[in-house]
Order: sequence, then structure tokens, then C-alpha cells
Amino acid sequence: MKEIDARGLACPAPVLQTRAVLQDESPDRIRVVLDNPASQQNVQRFLESRGFRTLLERRGADYIVV
Repeated sequence: MKEIDARGLACPAPVLQTRAVLQDESPDRIRVVLDNPASQQNVQRFLESRGFRTLLERRGADYIVV
């Protein structure tokens, strides 16, 4: 599973990183670690718009979209 650590980045950077990984590597599964709710929502919506099913996990202050 490919993992992206997008903590500390403001939108749209996490979405752009996610899109770049999908285009360059075409992973079956991806995990994006974020630290703010706006980025989490945007990444989750982006992945769902591309046909991915998503799962949201919380670990402390982090949001993890799988």
C-alpha cells in the first residue's frame, strides 16, 4: 500500500500529491495521513470521485484516509 504523509500541508497540496501518486504509480490501495479536517474531506472526496472506496481512521490528531 502506498502511503502519503501530507501532514502540515494546506489544500490543495494533499489532493495534488494524491493525484500525482495515482497518475505515476497507479496503486491499488493508498493511505493518506493528514492533520486537518478540510484536507481530509478534500482528499476523501477526490478519491471517491476517482472510483475508490474510502475508510477514515483517526489516530490522535491525525486523519488517515485509506
